[in-house]
Amino acid sequence: MGEVKRPGGWAQRVSEIEPFRVVEVLTRAHQLAAAGRDVLHLAAGEPDFSTAEPIIEAGRAALARGETHYSPAAGIPELRQAVSRYYATEYGLQVDPGRIMVTPGASGALLLVAALLMNPGDEMLMTDPGYPCNRHFLRLVEGRGRLVPVSADSRYQLDGELVARHWGERTIGAMVASPANPTGTALSREELSGLSQAVSARGGYLVVDEIYHGLGYDAPTPSVLEVDPDAFVINSFSKYFGMTGWRLGWLVAPAAAVAEMEKLAQNLFISMSTMAQYAALAAFEPATREILDQRRDIFRRRRDYLLPAVQELGFRVPCKPQGAFYLYADASRFTDDSQAFCLQLLEEHGVALTPGVDFGRFEAGRHLRFSYTTGMERLELAVDRLSRVLG
Repeated sequence: MGEVKRPGGWAQRVSEIEPFRVVEVLTRAHQLAAAGRDVLHLAAGEPDFSTAEPIIEAGRAALARGETHYSPAAGIPELRQAVSRYYATEYGLQVDPGRIMVTPGASGALLLVAALLMNPGDEMLMTDPGYPCNRHFLRLVEGRGRLVPVSADSRYQLDGELVARHWGERTIGAMVASPANPTGTALSREELSGLSQAVSARGGYLVVDEIYHGLGYDAPTPSVLEVDPDAFVINSFSKYFGMTGWRLGWLVAPAAAVAEMEKLAQNLFISMSTMAQYAALAAFEPATREILDQRRDIFRRRRDYLLPAVQELGFRVPCKPQGAFYLYADASRFTDDSQAFCLQLLEEHGVALTPGVDFGRFEAGRHLRFSYTTGMERLELAVDRLSRVLG
């Protein structure tokens, strides 16, 4: 009883899907906090604010109305229309609501894209460093992420030259994020256009993760749909909209792909949380947007404090983050083993950071990620602790 029946153990794909190390860091941090330690959380990729009250009220109202049944697999029509209006007001784009699919988080959108596009052995270009789950979704459907080492020279992003250099016989497209996790860098309209042209010239698909849109600090972040209406766009209600636990995202797909993706969604998810979808309608209301924009301003102030403070400590951050809520820092002055370094800082000094090995392989041992998803007082205390530790 309890023995693995397959002679070779679990399916091979399981061994090739690496653990999400930031979750392990967070788990250990919570264990230390439960034991009475004062832990400073600079690891989580989750806003520290609770969901805005108008969204919560809309969720309560939906429950009171009995909105607890399955919804259509592509989402309730009202929310698809609301997202379409959002593209019109934010980007000046007319996106047919029929091209918009509501998904169970951005993760659900990633799974749909992977299942639609990848045949066994196909490759998708993606940045190293980058969000680790992207390549694991591809592996789940027997594809693979072809990791392209990127550095500060390209602001940790893919460009047309890198696409041309790394495109292979089994490459079917490129996946990028703007703003990106862990670096916070964003692609300009011109860069998105160049990337789109390079992928299109090779008959490939372009997939853009835009889940940190709304959290741009110095200039508006363009959507790839402004230059490539056939790109696949992944977005989420988790980051700017602050609805992480509601598990809701969306996907904009070419019109020709929607029927097949809806078929996949019917089989994989049946539907999303119905009450969460009705709650999300309130996310686009002017009063809610005012709250969310105020929170964005708070994130900007945190970035503007933490960036020079981290650099003064001896970390190198060659690319100022333009969005999201992360600093990707070169820690080579202190370590070439970021995982051991982060574990030591957590266990001995109560500062939780994310090791670079969570985001890929290229120079991962010398990098780590600071997340400014905690209050200014806690950020200042973290800097003070690190200054005493690092001298």
